[in-house]
Amino acid sequence: MSQIIKAAAVQCSPVLYSQAGTVKKICDTILELGQQGVQFAVFPETVVPYYPYFSFVQPPFAMGKEHLKLLHESVVVPSAATTLIGQACKEANMVVSIGINERAGGTIYNAQLLFDADGSIIQHRRKITPTYHERMVWGQGDGSGLRAIDSAVGRIGSLACWEHYNPLARFALMADGEQIHAAMFPGSLVGQIFADQISATIQHHALESGCFVVNATAWLDPEQQQQIMQDTGCELGPISGGCFTAIVSPEGKFLSEPITQGEGYVIADLDFSLIEKRKRMMDSVGHYSRPELLSLLIDRRPTSVLHELKLENPSNNSIEKVSEFAEVQA
Repeated sequence: MSQIIKAAAVQCSPVLYSQAGTVKKICDTILELGQQGVQFAVFPETVVPYYPYFSFVQPPFAMGKEHLKLLHESVVVPSAATTLIGQACKEANMVVSIGINERAGGTIYNAQLLFDADGSIIQHRRKITPTYHERMVWGQGDGSGLRAIDSAVGRIGSLACWEHYNPLARFALMADGEQIHAAMFPGSLVGQIFADQISATIQHHALESGCFVVNATAWLDPEQQQQIMQDTGCELGPISGGCFTAIVSPEGKFLSEPITQGEGYVIADLDFSLIEKRKRMMDSVGHYSRPELLSLLIDRRPTSVLHELKLENPSNNSIEKVSEFAEVQA
């Protein structure tokens, strides 16, 4: 009997400039989806507390105020904010993938958190390379998060935004056996061309990986757009459009009508028999691969700014040397 999972891709607005407000909104949405029988949900990229739209429209010398504002509202992992989201997941009995701005000391990272149905965080990964303007705001992640994770609903891989344009990052998740791919983009950015690119990207990954793709983008309402325009001096165009929240089957089909305007969610049943149906014909990491010709070398070791070399115990070391000298003399 095939496994069938009810999934949701959520398009929502942040509570602009408020970590606490956005977390509460996310938790309320999780509980609402749980009442509808949803077992897995994906929320947009860095929706908590909000995507750094200012970095797209302001020059570096002018973004200090907005950058600090985001730093102060970003999420420490773990913290009260992650505890609240975990509690909502547990109450709803739901697996949830969500994008956050993570604060670690004086640095912000674009992070993805995967909560299991018991409320625990089973993956905490950081975007490996911030995109273009984002490099003024976020630090770089490492390869430790380029893996699929077993959860209550199946094996899940996750990438954020333009990480999907790194084919080797995607292949790492394919090779790790992802069944569901959690994709997330900012939304309300760049314009219609961004939405068109997202559509092509998630369909292509579903076909290549032979997995389901659940993709979420954020939405800025008109009042939020006006607030950002007032705070940054930008025009409306750069912070409009680019929304495409959808669920794609392993055959590249949209399982429900995508959302491109407003808040809401796409809900669909993921029938895992479609994974086998696709991979029977095209398994990119199995019978359709040529590992003797093409393969991936990956470093999944967590990076660290500190590598401590431990000294040997001086007294023990001296005793060993004396013992060695005595043996030689004998």
